[in-house]
Amino acid sequence: MSTPQRLTAPVIGAPIDALHWSDALQRIATWANARESRYVCICNAHSVVTAGQDARFATIIANADMATPDGAPVAWMLRKLGFAGQQRINGPDLMWKYCAEAAQREEAIFLYGSSATTLAILQTRLQTAHPGLRIAGAISPPFRPLSAAEDATDVARINASGAGTVWVSLGCPKQEAWMAAHRGQIQAVMIGVGAAFDYHAGTLPRAPLWMQQRGLEWLHRLLSEPRRLWKRYLLTNTLFILGALKQLVSHHAGR
Repeated sequence: MSTPQRLTAPVIGAPIDALHWSDALQRIATWANARESRYVCICNAHSVVTAGQDARFATIIANADMATPDGAPVAWMLRKLGFAGQQRINGPDLMWKYCAEAAQREEAIFLYGSSATTLAILQTRLQTAHPGLRIAGAISPPFRPLSAAEDATDVARINASGAGTVWVSLGCPKQEAWMAAHRGQIQAVMIGVGAAFDYHAGTLPRAPLWMQQRGLEWLHRLLSEPRRLWKRYLLTNTLFILGALKQLVSHHAGR
């Protein structure tokens, strides 16, 4: 199985992959089969805006082996930059689709993040939905920073499990930093999927399908957690729109 050729474009400065669902799934599967140490970032508007403000986070995104266009605004920008038909490649759906294919291959996966309660529910739901899926292990790390010994124990456990992929749910930007720090140590593909564990476990309601299809999933999250998210979305969306307009004007002027 060959890896599809990579094609990226800058979205407000952050290099994002222009690709189809089949490309994303095949690329991860190829790396997982070879037990290659890679990491995948799922990038929404908040991610690319943060990358423009935080040099360390920008480097993490730039060095990712794949950075998918999560969030309707990011996919929209890729379409405006010439990649017609670009869809959202979001974390929850990527995880679900991959697990369905992994079950057919009897491929092992590993879960890292969230709470022990959520992980227990998630494992049951994944194996019920995808019979044959091998969950080689699950770790709910403490909220505090791990000691060097604790981290080494987790790495050893993941590597010994034989899993080809590690699905990471620590929240942005913590999960991206964790994946970047462990490339070369963990012999598997690490994919940061944010709230996907909670969505699939049912501990956090996901937006209805009609909202997902219309690029309104962010609005559902805002309405679900207004006190925590209102400032982030107000600031992020404003900065994204301003950055996108500036980039598109420059893009069309240079054509």
